[in-house]
Amino acid sequence: MRLRNVKNKQDILSNSTLLITDLKDLKGNWKTIFNNDNPIYIEIGMGKGDFILENALTYPNINFIGIEKYDSIVARAIQKIEGRDDIPSNLKLLRMDAKVIDEVFSKEVDRIYLNFSDPWPKNRHSERRLTSKTFLDKYEKIFKNDNEIIMKTDNTNLFEYSLVTLSTNGYHFDKVSLDLHNSDVESNIMTEYEKKFVEKNIKINYLVAIKKVSNK
Repeated sequence: MRLRNVKNKQDILSNSTLLITDLKDLKGNWKTIFNNDNPIYIEIGMGKGDFILENALTYPNINFIGIEKYDSIVARAIQKIEGRDDIPSNLKLLRMDAKVIDEVFSKEVDRIYLNFSDPWPKNRHSERRLTSKTFLDKYEKIFKNDNEIIMKTDNTNLFEYSLVTLSTNGYHFDKVSLDLHNSDVESNIMTEYEKKFVEKNIKINYLVAIKKVSNK
């Protein structure tokens, strides 16, 4: 569900210290942007930022980037994060469509989080799914070494589709659960959607997919 319009969202975006608005010179330069060579984990579709913020606070030696394409959602995330006293220095936000992700990164990303992505249920829209071959091919260009994708979704059809596409494209599964919150997965940081689903006893599907790449 798209968030309702946020008043003064353009002012919020323009004045943010977290948001990077000029995308054209980012590719290959993330080490300079963060001023370190720490691993980079990205969340595609960060929502209002609960997950990416908590990760940045919990793991200060990892650089986190939250990606979201809707202005109002990004503005809400900025308000939440920049309203804190302890804004993490290892966190950046991007307002962009994931379709251009390979124009923003080049062999710099260590992990991708896909949390409650749009399932695009109609077959004719399958290539818009973030685990379609179209996107997996883009991810190949941005991973630094081995590919690692961690996914959470309440949508069973999307999860089954993702298991097939990931497997077909050379990934193996380090972890698969059809009920994340009744599994042995440790240190799970929840998204805002996930918290609501847990309250309603909705089961969460979870996977960790890894593709070993020896020639990078």
